Amino acid sequence: MCSIILRLTPQGSFIAANRDEMLARPWEPPAEYWPGIIAGRDTLAGGTWLGLNRHGVAAAVLNRQGSLGPAPGKRSRGELPLLALRHASAAAAAEALRSLDADSYRRFNLIIADATGAYLLSGAGGNTPGFSRLENGVTMLTTSEPNDFLVPRIAEHHPKFQAAPFAEWAALLSDTSGDWETALNIQERNGYGTVCSSLLSLPRTGASSWDFCPGPPNPTRFKPVELNFSAG
Repeated sequence: MCSIILRLTPQGSFIAANRDEMLARPWEPPAEYWPGIIAGRDTLAGGTWLGLNRHGVAAAVLNRQGSLGPAPGKRSRGELPLLALRHASAAAAAEALRSLDADSYRRFNLIIADATGAYLLSGAGGNTPGFSRLENGVTMLTTSEPNDFLVPRIAEHHPKFQAAPFAEWAALLSDTSGDWETALNIQERNGYGTVCSSLLSLPRTGASSWDFCPGPPNPTRFKPVELNFSAG
């Protein structure tokens, strides 16, 4: 159950994400594997779970409830952020993907954000993805709907992110307290757990930044990703 938390403000968009996955599934840390896009790379299916393009657009995909892993006849959800990151704004990406054949993929939540705001496209059954623009404030998303307080993890952690400044979010991502249903930083069980973590800042004024932790999150292990895009 991956988690993404966004704080949308007049000053910009601020994003935290923990990736939960089978530990044996191979992946590579963020780099420019695709021209103009810096992203982590899933070396099994070739896509990404989270990326940022040269225009300051970020995109992340999460599985919805009961849809972990690939399925015969379905495309990899790791394609979805890359499709979004072809565009120069979150609004343009969200509009372009509204006509996506969502049924070609297993169920998903796709977040697309830039300094001006964020959008959610959800593939929850049917050919056309659900579409919404997220409101200013803090939104937490896992395997269902935004700020669904019936999800124990959201009920436990959303108030903490709401109360804390963005500078303290690395510590919140690193929290291992609670049981399996409520923990945000999942310790390994049956080969599954939190495998990496990210903090992205997309300010209206100034450059974007991305701090990445290449393992279960720990505040001291977050390091800046070099956002040096190739020419072109």
